[in-house]
Amino acid sequence: MQIPQLMHEQYLEAKDIIADSVDIKIYSHIDCDGICSGAILSTTLDRQNKKHDIEFVNLDVLDNIELDHELTIFSDLGSGQNITGKAKPGQKIIVLDHHPPLRDLDYKNDKDFTYLEINPMHHGIDGSYYVCGGGLCYFLAKEYGYTDLSWIGVLSAIGDMQNTRTGHFEGLNEIIQQDAIDGGYLELTKSDINIYGRNTRPLFVALSYFSDVRLPITNNTTETMAILEELGIDEKHNRKTLNQLTMEDKGKLYQRLVEMISKVVPGRYVKYIPQLILCDSYTFLKEDRNSFLRDASEFSTAMNACGRNHEEKIAMEVLKGDRIVALDELESVSLDHRRNLAQSIARVAEGDGTNIIELENLQYFDGDGIKPEIVGTITGMILGYCNWKKPILGFTQTDSDGLKVSLRCSRLLSYDGIHFGNIIRKIAGEVGGSGGGHAMACGAYIPIDKKSDFIELFNRELDGKITN
Repeated sequence: MQIPQLMHEQYLEAKDIIADSVDIKIYSHIDCDGICSGAILSTTLDRQNKKHDIEFVNLDVLDNIELDHELTIFSDLGSGQNITGKAKPGQKIIVLDHHPPLRDLDYKNDKDFTYLEINPMHHGIDGSYYVCGGGLCYFLAKEYGYTDLSWIGVLSAIGDMQNTRTGHFEGLNEIIQQDAIDGGYLELTKSDINIYGRNTRPLFVALSYFSDVRLPITNNTTETMAILEELGIDEKHNRKTLNQLTMEDKGKLYQRLVEMISKVVPGRYVKYIPQLILCDSYTFLKEDRNSFLRDASEFSTAMNACGRNHEEKIAMEVLKGDRIVALDELESVSLDHRRNLAQSIARVAEGDGTNIIELENLQYFDGDGIKPEIVGTITGMILGYCNWKKPILGFTQTDSDGLKVSLRCSRLLSYDGIHFGNIIRKIAGEVGGSGGGHAMACGAYIPIDKKSDFIELFNRELDGKITN
């Protein structure tokens, strides 16, 4: 796949708009993709000697946002929000976003302000799997010749889970990946075992986090140790990481996982089992061999940790090259983040499971006391404790009259063609809120007194779609 001609022309227009602007503000999202997007844009503007401000924000602050700068750039957000309501004559807006857009390509016509939106969906390109916010920002940087930022584009795609459908990058992401390989920034390992913590976690621990389908090993390190010892690829007094396994040992582990999953999924999902187990792995060659930043999945988790704890600037400085002060701060934030996650998981999932309420087509929990910034992460981790055949929603309070909703589901449900991002946007709108996102991971903000209505409408909307 190549960048469509019209999209290329949009990038050239973006360069012209930036060249003619002196007062620039960037708004970017708080997750890994958004932070990478912001870092790429900020680096690009630095190299162009363009002074700018950057702010990382949640989606709920964007509707009717005040625009106080000559040029405002929105990255990894903006397409699905009302960002132009207070645009003033002569102002300029650039949107680099991959989420479903509210406005079409003709929206810019007959406006008294300049509006340029670069969204892959306007060009028939899937924004869930073919390119993300950081990728769109990288293609702008590439127009300036800054292909050394390609590795950040890869990191953003990993953080946005762009490779989860097939286990490898597709579409425009392949271009970014190849640029990073050609530049000596990235090593690609095809069809590796898809387990988090290849270098840093003992395999028996990493394996216990498997949650797309609930297996005997899920959240059960005793069982993972027994299986690994039975296969002869791990020993009680010589525990290994995934990267220490031989290809033969990885083959044994793959076969055992296939057998286990085949026993618990409906027949129509069997053909997708390899995609649950295997995935390309990505190593950043410029990072220290012993650093957690060397593995793309672990690097992306650290970026998300900063976003969830309002420390996006630390993450951005690491991306822009600070491997001393900012890296130390990043490690500290990541440690606190893991502690908060563990405490929140224990609050929701431990005990008799009554904190997770299961309805006909969905399941949900009340995340009382859980920070809105991490409820999405918690919801994804809770999958390993509940019914994988239904989506799970997590609720937590944002202020005196608002709720944040996060939805996660097994990858198998996405193979049924269900796009939960579109559904949650529809239902949130019906109760006076807003929402959106991807097929398997999405969220919404709704009035606190509309929670029951939201759950009822969502459960009803899924009638006939959830067939397990």
